[in-house]
Amino acid sequence: MKSALIVDDHPVVRAAIIIVLQRLGFKIIHEASSGNEVLSLIREHNPSLVILDLRLPVLDGLEVMVRIRTNNLHCKVLVFSSHEPLFYQERCRRAGALAYVTKTNKLEELSRAISGVMSGYSYFCALADSGVMSPAQLTEKQMIEQLSDRELSIFVQLAQGKLNKTIAEEMHLSHKTISTYKTRLMKKLGVRSVVHLRGFALRNHLL
Repeated sequence: MKSALIVDDHPVVRAAIIIVLQRLGFKIIHEASSGNEVLSLIREHNPSLVILDLRLPVLDGLEVMVRIRTNNLHCKVLVFSSHEPLFYQERCRRAGALAYVTKTNKLEELSRAISGVMSGYSYFCALADSGVMSPAQLTEKQMIEQLSDRELSIFVQLAQGKLNKTIAEEMHLSHKTISTYKTRLMKKLGVRSVVHLRGFALRNHLL
């Protein structure tokens, strides 16, 4: 019997996904609203499919996928996110996702992706040719691609205006570790303040 776990912190989004899954014949559907719930729910319910957002409380989606793989938990992962696929799709593929669907698409696209994944296929969107970007944008794109998954996660949270202490608590890291990441990010991205970090993120559709 097909079963699924939906991981998204927005109840309306989860409700919409449930409708899609039910139409595709899923009988057992579990829900989670934060990243730290996922591993225990997978162990408990062994879902056939995990539909995972990337922007989640406590642990983000990329970190969740790393932990799924590290703990040898076997399930198909489909990422359903508002994040820009240009910077996240390949990271998700490397982390073990079988599909990446953006929330700007109609739900029919999500339905097709679910069907494809359950039939043994991967489902990723075609990305625009980077040649249409300006030289400055291309340089920034390359800078972002060189960041590790954790650096990217902390970068986005800093750009959102979160305090070091808050990020440290949510990621279960020390305040000093986040400060070190912040300094490293500013150096790697060539910016001098959090305000510039936010501008960098906005220019590249990360917020």
